[in-house]
Amino acid sequence: MPNNPPAEGNPVAHHTDDRSRALKPALESMTLLVAAVIVHDMATNRGVLLQRSENAKFAQGMWDLPVGKSGPGEPITETAVRELYEETGLMVKPESLKVAHIIHGAWGVEAPNGFLTVVFAAHDWTGEPENREPHKHAQVQWVDTDAIPDEFVETTAGALHHYVGGGQQRKSSPRSPRSQTMPCTAFSTAARPG
Repeated sequence: MPNNPPAEGNPVAHHTDDRSRALKPALESMTLLVAAVIVHDMATNRGVLLQRSENAKFAQGMWDLPVGKSGPGEPITETAVRELYEETGLMVKPESLKVAHIIHGAWGVEAPNGFLTVVFAAHDWTGEPENREPHKHAQVQWVDTDAIPDEFVETTAGALHHYVGGGQQRKSSPRSPRSQTMPCTAFSTAARPG
């Protein structure tokens, strides 16, 4: 790269520790990073689900996976571990998480610039599920994977059905052109309302 002085009209990059000016536009246009966890007891073929309370920001009364937003600079596996524990009391190790699905939404209640949800599967955990956030969730419980409630947040329902179906998406689920879901081996389309 030529070393031309600024007087010659060529821009010169300057390194600075003041990121506030440089990051503000980027932060305002960033996609929200989210983690969800399918806790699957393979011996009993059950998964841990939560039902959103009437106080939830969206999808009130609907079922969902344990799910939550990533903090600034937080690795997505740590987000999954933290959110699962905060919501259900279950503990998993980051290295035991396996990517099961990816969801990309063009818009969400807290994500006007879109969201990217990494859905993990966990087969090893400690603890028993409990509702640790009763202000957000009406209940947390084990549900047989053959009896997943129909009143489920669409995108995570699609990911869960794909996972328990061994890669087959449930046909009756409507799709939105504003979101896409991607099994970890392919790319397909769906939506997270709100």
